Amino acid sequence: MKLVDEAEIEVIAGNGGNGCVGFRREKFIPLGGPDGGDGGTGGSVWLVADENLNTLVDFRHQKTFRAQRGENGMGRQMYGKGGEDLTIAVPVGTVIIHVETDEVIGDLTRHGERLLVAKGGKGGLGNMHFRSSVNRAPRQSTSGEAGEQRRLRLELKLLADVGLLGFPNAGKSTFIRAVSAATPKVADYPFTTLYPNLGVVSVEPHRSFVVADIPGLIEGAADGAGLGAQFLRHLQRTRLLLHLVDIVPMEGGVEGVSAVEQVRAIERELEKHDPELMAKPRWLVLNKADLLFEDEARALAESIVAELEWRAPWYLVSALGREGTWPIMLSAMNFLDRLNEDAEDDE
Repeated sequence: MKLVDEAEIEVIAGNGGNGCVGFRREKFIPLGGPDGGDGGTGGSVWLVADENLNTLVDFRHQKTFRAQRGENGMGRQMYGKGGEDLTIAVPVGTVIIHVETDEVIGDLTRHGERLLVAKGGKGGLGNMHFRSSVNRAPRQSTSGEAGEQRRLRLELKLLADVGLLGFPNAGKSTFIRAVSAATPKVADYPFTTLYPNLGVVSVEPHRSFVVADIPGLIEGAADGAGLGAQFLRHLQRTRLLLHLVDIVPMEGGVEGVSAVEQVRAIERELEKHDPELMAKPRWLVLNKADLLFEDEARALAESIVAELEWRAPWYLVSALGREGTWPIMLSAMNFLDRLNEDAEDDE
């Protein structure tokens, strides 16, 4: 299924029921007095994170969600029944934004996490509340309050441990095929990947992590150019970035742009989109080593690393031949384990 990572919906909570004007009418009780009950509270609208969903595609077909109205109050001091709440399931990793104010009102990152997005209106008061020594037969009641109504933008940010980034045709799709069971489209033209792909890398039983293949970025992506702009947000949740670079840019890729220029261009886009992305751990993966003789590929890789003054780990691989990919996965797994241990120590 294609990933649909953004949608707009309208949520409408239920109105409260109206209060009742009623009087007690019983035999042998001539002065029964007011007994109109209150209206019921309107139903609220909740969003709940569901790990079984991975897209927002359902919201392309249904865009309006309305909770149940509260029932009106009745005589004999009977309260109206409250409206049922409406619960809407969304994928884990969904950010909820109020369209009118552009305010982020929630971020659902755990399965089962709930967020109230529209509160139901309170029920109106029946006339029994207005009885007093000077007004023994009040005919006053109040109407139920209107439920909240909001227009929301839902944005899905993938929850992946490792994110792949780079120029179009850097070999990201081939890489994720090599290290996981994901089967993204692979071809010899730019922008093969039109939406993110997730793959699970299983290092050994009970030790695995999720890797995301993000569509290729080009210069100006942070300003909306190319296909990768709308997917930069998915990198924000990753804990490790693997920066794939075509060691020998060929026709069909980024012809004429050297590996060093590719790295610098992507770094500028990351900085422009979100400076925190540049602060994330990022390893350099020089791909397509199979296009050169082994000694020539190693020498070129070392010159690229030296020119970049790269201080983080770097690797020379052939994703197509699956050469050198598995050591990266082992190192990534150990790195993520250390992050988890540090987080536990902090707690």
